[in-house]
Amino acid sequence: MLGKLGTGVVDFLLPPRCPACGERIMSHGHLCAACWNKLVPISDPLCNQCGLPFEYNAGDRAHCGSCMKELPAFDWARAAVSYDDLGKSLVLKLKHGKSGAGVPALAAMMARLVPPERSVDIIVPVPLHRKRLLQRRFNQSQLLASALGKKLGLPCDPFVLERRRATPSQGTLGRKARLRNVEGAFNVSESRRVRIDGASVLLVDDVLTTGATASACAKTLKRFGAKEVGVVAFARVALPRRS
Repeated sequence: MLGKLGTGVVDFLLPPRCPACGERIMSHGHLCAACWNKLVPISDPLCNQCGLPFEYNAGDRAHCGSCMKELPAFDWARAAVSYDDLGKSLVLKLKHGKSGAGVPALAAMMARLVPPERSVDIIVPVPLHRKRLLQRRFNQSQLLASALGKKLGLPCDPFVLERRRATPSQGTLGRKARLRNVEGAFNVSESRRVRIDGASVLLVDDVLTTGATASACAKTLKRFGAKEVGVVAFARVALPRRS
């Protein structure tokens, strides 16, 4: 009863609003119906490895051209929505708007992405370099990972992975350049290595583009004993750069 009363007081003082458009909604942690309909969800058919959506059904275990050419270090990856229009807007608001109001809604969509046949022992966010973390004051992937852990009832450790060197922005880089850019950029904290030895790790990021960053993180996690690494992102670029 006290919990319901507290929730009612909070809703009265801070009425629930859609994190995308600001319209009043029934409860916190959701999008309004209009904004929900503007999202482009990613669903089958898609690449069995990286989750890239296909235009046609190529089979249950089909791989995209990039994965057939060179498999990423992660075992599977999925994203909730396409990085277009509202999906992109929600990510940018989270990343640059210094507001975590949309995190519960985004995490709720991401919680449905873990394939039922995959086990997860621990959730790990993609880290920021300390210089960028000081500038931004938060890591959007960590916010999503923490909320996702609560949704799934799984432990989340934001200190497992370290970004040991600052890398230039990947926004204008193609796939090969992105791979070179993040090569050797990550490390597993010495005090956390026991946590991932033999574990199935769920790596969390806000956006999946070519998968270069996720692959570099997965490669590092496996080097220190992770049994399997899956990737969940809120959005993904449907047509990643080829070169």
